[in-house]
Parts: sequence; structure tokens; C-alpha cells
Amino acid sequence: MAVWNPWRGCRRCSEGCKFCYIHKGDRKRGINTEEIIKSDKFEAPVAKNKKGEYKMKSGQTVYLCFSSDFLIEEADEWRNECWAMMHQRPDLHFVFLTKRIDRFLQCIPKNWGEGYDHVTVGCTIENQDRADYRLPIFSQLPIKHKNIICQPLIEDIHLENYLEGIQLVVVGGESDYHARPLHYDWVLSLREQCMEKGVRFQFRQCGTHFIKDGKEFTLKTRDLCSQARKAGIDC
Repeated sequence: MAVWNPWRGCRRCSEGCKFCYIHKGDRKRGINTEEIIKSDKFEAPVAKNKKGEYKMKSGQTVYLCFSSDFLIEEADEWRNECWAMMHQRPDLHFVFLTKRIDRFLQCIPKNWGEGYDHVTVGCTIENQDRADYRLPIFSQLPIKHKNIICQPLIEDIHLENYLEGIQLVVVGGESDYHARPLHYDWVLSLREQCMEKGVRFQFRQCGTHFIKDGKEFTLKTRDLCSQARKAGIDC
């Protein structure tokens, strides 16, 4: 696994951004998150060592743009270079998530066609309103590998009408002292929806405030993912 952040900085665009880890991390470091700037690792996938070998080894999954949104408007002038580097490295598998899926067709390269075989796109949603807006768009886009990311999940969501062609649904709660609670019943409901449609399901993390069997638990950030794994409901 590798991480490639060609730029950093983002802007909140919907309810799911309220306690975004990017903004929280930048605030602690005194960084202005809304300033979108190119990183010094911009060319990471094609960077080579003194032997002329790629530093980013073949066969890895590369998580792209996890310090921003790959489709953010401020990065329009740089994105084509990123697509070109991705096209140059079909031996890697690139994964990026976005809350701006409505910009996708404006942002793809000329040679995209029906999609690159080695790129997965995750459409992020947090509530039914964003599901009903983003997912009809997502379903019509030419993308070979599609995931839905319900994180942070802040209410009960029904996805039955949007699971055609989806390879994976990921669910997770919100991480913050003031986070909105995650109800385990919501998680189980999404799992059932995925099972009925034959779609893979992953419970990635609990929320800081987690409600199960009518009881609310307050969890530490370091335990959110491990507690989700202990539930043993991935399928």
C-alpha cells in the first residue's frame, strides 16, 4: 500500500465535512486548509531512484489524494498531469474518494474511454440527501471500478436503488468529541442491503459516539477501527 497526495488543502462542501480530519489536522499545525497547494510529492508515482527504478514499487494499491479531494476545482490545472502519471503506471492500482462526483466528466483525460482498468473511484455519501443527489450521477459514469463510501454515516440510508455495478460499500462513523452518533442498526441495515444485491460490505470504523442495543458508548479514536473489525460483519 502507498499514499500519493499530489496536493493538499480542501473546502467543506456538505454535512459530512463538519469534523473532517484534514481540517482538524491542519488546525493543530496552524495550516490554512482552504489554501490548495501542490505538494513536493506531486510526481511520486513516476519518481525513480539512482538505478532508474520506480521508487513506488509495482503491484501496490495507491491511495490517491487523501489530503484533499481529487476533483476539487482549485486543482484543475494540475489534474491532467496526475492522470498522465497514472496512465504511465498500469502496474499500480489507484484509489480515490470524492464528494464532488458531479464534476467527474469535467475532470477526466481524453483517453479515459470507459475508464482505466487500474483506477477505483469511491463516491462518498453521508446521508440520504447526498445519496439521492450523488449516486444517480455516479451510476451513469464510465468507471470500471466503483465503490460507495458511507463515511461518516450520520443517518439511516437506503441504497437499494444504487447498488448496480458497485463493487464495495464501506461504512464508518464520525470521529470527534462532538461527533454525531453512529447507530449500529444503520450499519446492519446497509449490510443487509448489500447482501441482497451481492455487493461486498465493509464496516471500517465505529463512531466516537456509538449506539448499540439502545446504549451509547464513547470510544477513543485509536479504537474505532479495531472495534469495527471485532463486530465481524464484513461480507
